[in-house]
Amino acid sequence: MSEDALEHAVLERAPDDRIRVLDSDGAIVAPDLEPELEDETLLGMYRDMRFSRRFDERMISLQRQGRMGTYSSLAGQEGSQIGSTYALTDDDMISYQYREHGALVSRELPWEYLLYWMGHEDGNAAIDEINVFPLNISIGAHLPQAVGWSWAAKLNDDERVSLVHFGDGSTSEGDFHEAMNFAGVFDTPTVFFCNNNQWAISVPRERQTASATLAQKADAYGFAGVQVDGMDPLASYVVTKAAREKALQADGDGDRMRPTLIEAVQYRYGAHTTADDPSVYRDDEEVERWRDRDPIDRFEAYLRSRDLLDDEQIESIESEIDATLERLIDRAEDADSDVDPREMFQYVYADPTPRLEEQRADLDALRERHGDEELLDYE
Repeated sequence: MSEDALEHAVLERAPDDRIRVLDSDGAIVAPDLEPELEDETLLGMYRDMRFSRRFDERMISLQRQGRMGTYSSLAGQEGSQIGSTYALTDDDMISYQYREHGALVSRELPWEYLLYWMGHEDGNAAIDEINVFPLNISIGAHLPQAVGWSWAAKLNDDERVSLVHFGDGSTSEGDFHEAMNFAGVFDTPTVFFCNNNQWAISVPRERQTASATLAQKADAYGFAGVQVDGMDPLASYVVTKAAREKALQADGDGDRMRPTLIEAVQYRYGAHTTADDPSVYRDDEEVERWRDRDPIDRFEAYLRSRDLLDDEQIESIESEIDATLERLIDRAEDADSDVDPREMFQYVYADPTPRLEEQRADLDALRERHGDEELLDYE
């Protein structure tokens, strides 16, 4: 299918016309949308999805052991994260909230990333090298910045797009609407990727908005909104690929690079963070219903049907993943012991404020009075 035909088939449809390529059993349901990807690429996507799930399990385990701080789980959202990132070039910029670890996995996750979750900003600095903005904890606050970056890329005739991840809860924030409006007015090459995982912490999707879909919100800002099955990695790839091409393709006037809003419908299997208890606001039956659509299981079934994957290969992939994770964790924990706690003040402002200097002095006084060993004794 040509790029123009793909754009028409994928982006020019009703916001509630959800795009799927694979059904929950891994069978092709839209042959015309199945991407022509190399076998190696498909296997790379599968490996990265499994790595992301295993990474998630290990990070939660480390947090429970007191070896890592509060962590945001991605389980259930591997299809959208891996599929969308594979549709980009390595030079495209990714901006994300705090749950899209799979996007970094697809860009050869640097070991320093773990340091961030251990409480050190070096992890945020390291991901700049793979064209990823520092992760954002403030809900939706990164969207205007992502649009600003893409606008600068357009002004510089730079053939790059900005893909910005955010959750359904972010659509209730003013930053979301400001960013969407600016992108629509100034035709920025921005791909808005809304990870609708059904829950903004404990607030369900239906209490976020009266809109029938989140994708239709793009109509108000003059560009396309499309809904995709976020637990289908091939559909996520196809839609993001089409949106990227549209963002960089000028129209007859040579100036219309159009943004797109993608609503990826999926589910968060685990807690909002390791500080959350989802049993308070949802039941296990709901979780299990969504697990029947698991992105890894359905993609594995698809690859097996094409004779690209078997049990022996899966065992080899799992062994490689565990070995890689061990190296990442060991390196991060070895480096962790050498971190100076005074660095927490280093990145707040370009020029420290008097209040910040006062706080740093207080920390220095505490360390001198008690010693680091006593301050780190949690018992």
